[in-house]
Amino acid sequence: MGDVKRLGVGIGWRPEIAEAVEGLAGVDWVEVVAENICGDHLPDSLARLRARGVTVVPHGVSLGLGGADRPDAGRLDALARKAELLGAPLVTEHIAFVRAGGAVTATPLLEAGHLLPVPRTWDALDVLCENVRIAQDALPVPLALENIAALVAWPGEELTEGQFLAELVERTGVRLLIDVANLHTNHVNRGEDPAEALAALPVEALAYVHVAGGLERDGVWHDTHAHPVPPAVLDVLADLCARVTPPGVLLERDDRFPAPEELAAELAAIRTTVESAGAAAGGGLAAAGSGRTTPVSAGTAVGSSPSRPLLIGAGARASGGTMPAAAPAAPAVPAVPAAATAPAAPPRTSDLAGARQRVGLAEAALLSALVAGTPAPEGFDVKRLGVQGRALAAKRADVVAKVAPELPEILGAEYRPAFLTYARKRPMTDGYRHDALDFVESLLVAGLPADDSARERLTAWWRERAGIRPPGPVARLGHRIRTALARTAPGGGEHR
Repeated sequence: MGDVKRLGVGIGWRPEIAEAVEGLAGVDWVEVVAENICGDHLPDSLARLRARGVTVVPHGVSLGLGGADRPDAGRLDALARKAELLGAPLVTEHIAFVRAGGAVTATPLLEAGHLLPVPRTWDALDVLCENVRIAQDALPVPLALENIAALVAWPGEELTEGQFLAELVERTGVRLLIDVANLHTNHVNRGEDPAEALAALPVEALAYVHVAGGLERDGVWHDTHAHPVPPAVLDVLADLCARVTPPGVLLERDDRFPAPEELAAELAAIRTTVESAGAAAGGGLAAAGSGRTTPVSAGTAVGSSPSRPLLIGAGARASGGTMPAAAPAAPAVPAVPAAATAPAAPPRTSDLAGARQRVGLAEAALLSALVAGTPAPEGFDVKRLGVQGRALAAKRADVVAKVAPELPEILGAEYRPAFLTYARKRPMTDGYRHDALDFVESLLVAGLPADDSARERLTAWWRERAGIRPPGPVARLGHRIRTALARTAPGGGEHR
């Protein structure tokens, strides 16, 4: 698997906090959402950080390696070019699917606009492993994959999260980006014990760790990345660091950005948690480029041989409880808990095409229920699907407002309810920018908004941007819009 770069403590770089990130003390490295930068030039802030020698890691969100289709060659090429532009030591993505349908299932292609969990089945693992190998071959640096948070659980899963990750690493050699906030989210939402996931974790594959905040509402934990990191998430981080030295730990914040001093305080809390847990166990986090020798090597469990995986005994604390005193290093590796041992894989066949179709049909049925209002697939919690579906629609509204800020400015208080009404009827099929255009088209065809001035401004906005879209649907909808506008023009004439 090769050496793991020592990263230290970092923060997710976002345009909204670029100046703050540059000014924060103690930031060893940053991570940037790969889709938010171009492949031929960097934002000035990132260029200055690179000039200072700060490591920048691209973090992808759109490959959908857990989907039934093979990874898109264009997306892989774009990610590879950004890794080279940044001089990155690795790139990261997610164990998730983000779109479903299309040729594999002969159903309409739908996009989630969000990371959705793959079923933890042998079929899904076969498909994911093949997709990971394709991605690894296309990328110039190592790939690490992140465990995701989920509001819904697949029925009939055949593997736990820890078992699924261990099998994935065993088959592909891929590295892992462990998000402790996501482990906490799945603890609240799906009853999954973070300690059990960590017990099966192949820590020699650990690339780095994510830490983020969220909030609980109506018994559901929402992984918002827009709230402070709660103590329960720091507890999971401490559990991990008491048993393994993470090569790097990173704070993620994506919205509702606080003042720089609050970000600095969160980074300090993360560093204190890592150092305290590591010191109690005889380890610690090595700062990037410090030259300091770490008592416990990356990916090595305290009290174990470097060749053995991280093992947590049956008394390990679940997320949210009181941290117990660190036990002295044991002279021998404890027995593997039964829950951490993966069941023997059923005899596998070479029917990867069949596995892709089965996974594709299952994922398309779930995504269609979430974004298109089709019946819930058998075995799913209908109430929880409703929560997830509303969360997806709300995220669409938020992201469209960011990529097209003129729309909430033109529509004012009408923007959000109008968009949510649209989203219930129109699943996203081609990304957020096209989603914004589709939303405006739907309003104009319906003769909305009622205010003449707002409608004229929306019409001008749509006409200015519609040229970037491929022909076909635009031409047809353009005709419908011109017809609708002709009906509302003074004297019945057409606007020109």
